[in-house]
Amino acid sequence: MSISAKQLIEEAKSKVESVSPEQAQEGLILDVREPGELTSEGQVDGAIHIPRGILEMKADEHTAAGEARLLEARRAGSTVHVLCASGARAALAAATLKQMGYTATVIEGGMGAWKKAGLPVSKPG
Repeated sequence: MSISAKQLIEEAKSKVESVSPEQAQEGLILDVREPGELTSEGQVDGAIHIPRGILEMKADEHTAAGEARLLEARRAGSTVHVLCASGARAALAAATLKQMGYTATVIEGGMGAWKKAGLPVSKPG
């Protein structure tokens, strides 16, 4: 039996906690949006940017592609707050990170909620 993308997202959301943008701003933020979205919508200063499509390779300490700040967060037991445009990709990413041994949350409402809360955003370049 197959399931829909909506069902996959709902299942992922049921496995991870959500935090408000305000709660997340003091911790490590992982932005899983595509590079073009960062250019057009801005980005959170200090966030790690890893597009959702390559997350597993960057989060795995057994690959040469591992992202140092992300791997350090896992070793330290720090929470990784995951951000996307609205929360769907972040839920999938956070659930995957949890399976990989991370402590991860979803930033409620994604980048839209971040901006609505008046939190800082920069545009590259």
